[in-house]
Amino acid sequence: MYKVFIDGAHGTTGLRIIDYLSGREDLQLLEIEPGYRKDIDARLRMIKDADVSILCLPDQAAAEIAAVAPADAVLIDTSSRHRTSDGWIYGMPELTADQRSLIKNSARISNPGCHASGFILLVRPLIDAGLLDSSALLNCFCMTGYSGGGKSMISRYESPDRPASLGSPGQYGLSQSHKHLPEMIKMTGLTHQPCFSPVVSDFYNGMVMTVQLHSSQLSRPAGPDDIREILAGRYAGEPLIKVSDEVPSDGFIYSDPMAGSNGMDLYVTGNSDRILLIAVYDNLGKGASGAAVQNLNIVLGTEETKGLL
Repeated sequence: MYKVFIDGAHGTTGLRIIDYLSGREDLQLLEIEPGYRKDIDARLRMIKDADVSILCLPDQAAAEIAAVAPADAVLIDTSSRHRTSDGWIYGMPELTADQRSLIKNSARISNPGCHASGFILLVRPLIDAGLLDSSALLNCFCMTGYSGGGKSMISRYESPDRPASLGSPGQYGLSQSHKHLPEMIKMTGLTHQPCFSPVVSDFYNGMVMTVQLHSSQLSRPAGPDDIREILAGRYAGEPLIKVSDEVPSDGFIYSDPMAGSNGMDLYVTGNSDRILLIAVYDNLGKGASGAAVQNLNIVLGTEETKGLL
């Protein structure tokens, strides 16, 4: 039986991971006494005792504990602190052909950001196929449920006296300095950060990432069908990624169909001049907690989707 310690288990991401793991007979979840949750020595003892530890902490706290953890202690960090750091493997199994092997054999794994996950999985295959140049200037926007903002945003949205404005979508990241941007360019191979507009709306979980392409940005003539074929070939056999043949019959792609799921549905639509790449998934599933469990399963050598399907 493998021992797993979740440092920061009472945050939004940690609680969802516990939901996924609590019924597993192959795992023992190590619990720290409530009074020692912020005691770094007590947490280090748990990390040393665990086969794998999952950090569900703010960026600075994740950096502090990672800096003093033994080099051979396996850490999966769900914060944004180490996603582009040397010595850390990016925890997106579908990224490259050898990514699973890198994850399996690493003691330092950084979980992808929710917004970044959809963007990377849509864009990276087009760059690898030579259809999109790495110097492309891209635009994207993403609609997400408010649980992505953690306990403080959940409390604000669910407060009985919340501002009326929270009933409508709210665009943020207005300074174009969103913390997911560094991983979005590093993991796709882009040389320029995209113009990115994240939007939070009045639903708990689920998200839809949209990348906008103009035909002039492509290295050769290609339409939605051609791009869909590239994505379908890239993700053939992937258990959690589905490339849809067509958009829903009602002509709408909503933000929450994948809420509660750990998969991601990809769509390509538009026309020969203007093309939309769309990823629909759960910001707490494939965008956070579900991705951490997928990485945990790979590290432990168990079925990759165990507890996720």
